[in-house]
Amino acid sequence: MLSIAIITHNEEGNIRDALESVRWAEEIVVIDANSSDRTQDICREYTDKVYSFEWAGFSAQKNKAVSLTTQPWVFVLDADERFTDALKEEVTGLLGGNPSMEGYYVSRKNYFAKKWIRHGGWWPDHTLRLFRREKGVFESREVHESVKVNGETGYLKNPIEHYTYKDIDDFLKRMQDYSTLSAKELYKKGRRANILDIVVRPVATFIRMYFLQLGMLDGFYGIILACLYSVYTFKKYSKLKKMWKQENV
Repeated sequence: MLSIAIITHNEEGNIRDALESVRWAEEIVVIDANSSDRTQDICREYTDKVYSFEWAGFSAQKNKAVSLTTQPWVFVLDADERFTDALKEEVTGLLGGNPSMEGYYVSRKNYFAKKWIRHGGWWPDHTLRLFRREKGVFESREVHESVKVNGETGYLKNPIEHYTYKDIDDFLKRMQDYSTLSAKELYKKGRRANILDIVVRPVATFIRMYFLQLGMLDGFYGIILACLYSVYTFKKYSKLKKMWKQENV
């Protein structure tokens, strides 16, 4: 009834816990982008459907994983995410009946340095992950890819757990790639960056996360995340401005 689709690249530190949390599913399909660590070996302990492909982007990799599933329903899980027992019971109960929707959003409990972040826009963080295989497709994007479902959608009650950035250094390392991909996405859409984007938007990001979205209630991590996302915003628009400048040289 249910396939789990996962994409990986050098995820030996995360993937076992993710797979353990969904080993009850009828099928697990893994698309690995030629990992150089033990990711594929670990995955093969849980499924024989482990495929290796050159990295083609988040959306393309996930669409490839979905295309190789065989069950009527698919749940797309990231390597740093975990099913809870409550979510397992909800999903199996839902699919064991007669689901009225074509896809379902699930909330994510996002953890930063092992702390659940409840504010700053990090909760409930709904994302569409469960859908009928023939009804859903990931839209082409450089980053922050999402599923488009042809039909009505609903919401699951129970969340998945998302063990995202391990610490500040982890955020800063990944920020380089994510800010570049986000800038590329804006560039493809013809969006240009001006001085307000570079100067005002980072400040606005901090104010929104820390004050308006109550990040202050998360204590130390609340202010740290507001600062980090402010820097991310600055880098994204600075890179976008540079892309247009290089085109006009």
